[in-house]
Amino acid sequence: MKKKTDLTYMDSVYSWGTKWNILVMIVLLAFPIVLCVLFGVLPDWKGLLGGLIATAPMYWAVGVVEVFTYIPMLGAGGSYLSFVTGNISNLKLPCALGALEQAGVKANSEEGEVVSTIAIAVSSIVTTLIIILGVILLVPLSPVLNAPILAPAFAQILPALFGGLGVVFISRNWKIAVAPVILMLALFIFVPAFNEGTVGIMVPVGVLFTLLVSRIMYKKGWL
Repeated sequence: MKKKTDLTYMDSVYSWGTKWNILVMIVLLAFPIVLCVLFGVLPDWKGLLGGLIATAPMYWAVGVVEVFTYIPMLGAGGSYLSFVTGNISNLKLPCALGALEQAGVKANSEEGEVVSTIAIAVSSIVTTLIIILGVILLVPLSPVLNAPILAPAFAQILPALFGGLGVVFISRNWKIAVAPVILMLALFIFVPAFNEGTVGIMVPVGVLFTLLVSRIMYKKGWL
């Protein structure tokens, strides 16, 4: 049996990651419970059950898929941090991939594990600070942020972020990128319903589709 002092880096990552994820889950569940106690109200159980039946299965499936798709890219420490702080596909994943690219290390290496964790930790801290500043400066800056001239720029922030990362990774092996790019373009062009609030779902789907197609291409000797 290992003593506490004998824990390796990965042991400590799993230990603290598990503790913090459980703690965050308790805090998230405690908030509505505390509100119910303070205001002396109870939820509409029938409506709550109906909403869960309609939405929960989708999120369970996405949750399982995300574990298998994000962890190989983010590493153990980065994954624990990302699942606690959220906004993985829009922020944490691009930050981690960018840091790994700059450091010239692979995600599944020891160096990559450390680099990814540091990148996501810094991203979380910076995001929190920006949110605090945003709350403080929201009223003074509202006229500037709501200016019509800036609207097109704000609408292109996310495409610009992923576009920059895409050029780097697609240029490494463009053959692998063809199939997922065609799939996503087809879905978002011909199925307009996918354009709203489905980015988090489509990223894992795209990863699995890319892995499948890449495996087939590798077997056929196209890669």
